[in-house]
Amino acid sequence: MGKYGVLIISDLAFTDIDPNEYDAILVPGGWSPDLLRRSGDVLDMVRTMNEQQKPIGQICHAGWVLISAKILQGKKVTSTPGIKDDMTNAGAIWLDEAVVVDGHLISSRRPPDLPDYMREFIKVLSK
Repeated sequence: MGKYGVLIISDLAFTDIDPNEYDAILVPGGWSPDLLRRSGDVLDMVRTMNEQQKPIGQICHAGWVLISAKILQGKKVTSTPGIKDDMTNAGAIWLDEAVVVDGHLISSRRPPDLPDYMREFIKVLSK
């Protein structure tokens, strides 16, 4: 259940997903990344996508997952300002911009940035 009370039921468990069969991953924001980052299956999925240079989207607190996957060293990113220190401590170069694209990584700060974020995510995905 999301922080606004919206219930979402997944069709698959992380253990049922082969990241090799997907073209991209979009890590959600909000508070779910704090739980997602504790799953070895999620972290393996993100690492696999990163190794294959597939698009990885992150918004808001989603950077926590990428931090735990240890894929941010030297990468330009943004996030909610609340995790800026976490991002920089993980080796990322944090920018206060609506959307930041560094190769296959697409990051954004918060919901008002969604139009810019999705436009850039789709551009990277279409390549």
